Amino acid sequence: MPPGAPKDDDAPGTLGTVALLGAIVVGFALMPRLFGHSEGPLAGKDAPEVALKLVANAPSVGDQFSLSALHGHPVLLDFWATWCRPCQAEAPVVDRIAQRYRDQGLAVIGVNTSDQNGNAGPWARQHGISYPIAYDAGDRAAAAYGVENLPTLVVISKAGKVVAVRTGTTSDAELDSLVKREL
Repeated sequence: MPPGAPKDDDAPGTLGTVALLGAIVVGFALMPRLFGHSEGPLAGKDAPEVALKLVANAPSVGDQFSLSALHGHPVLLDFWATWCRPCQAEAPVVDRIAQRYRDQGLAVIGVNTSDQNGNAGPWARQHGISYPIAYDAGDRAAAAYGVENLPTLVVISKAGKVVAVRTGTTSDAELDSLVKREL
């Protein structure tokens, strides 16, 4: 070994650098679980009333969605946008939950927000999404629910109270657990 050449144990923190990078990756992976998922400031409060035009999977053309019309049913609101990659990843999870608990009274409504009018219907059809999708013109419903990031899921009890707000992608198991408590 030439004089002055570093020995293997003198490598400038190679192991430390790898450990630090690993910790950062794990931290970013866990951050939504630690901070993004919460009961939210609306938890335990009456769910804000919203009335929106359905743009996909409506029982009839031109139908409107009104939260008050669903009183007595647990409701899952899925705030999303067609341009949002995490929303796209979560949509099949929400669809499975909608299908799984439809016969038990769960009402699932996709709330397309922060998006161009006309994008949601074609996207839902192309991706096989079966639950009704409403368009949030002017992002009023998102504002009423304090939605700042997408996707955001809001679980509402049969009594019309907000029981959970989840920001970021939620797994099938997590969402299943939240919904089961309200059936």
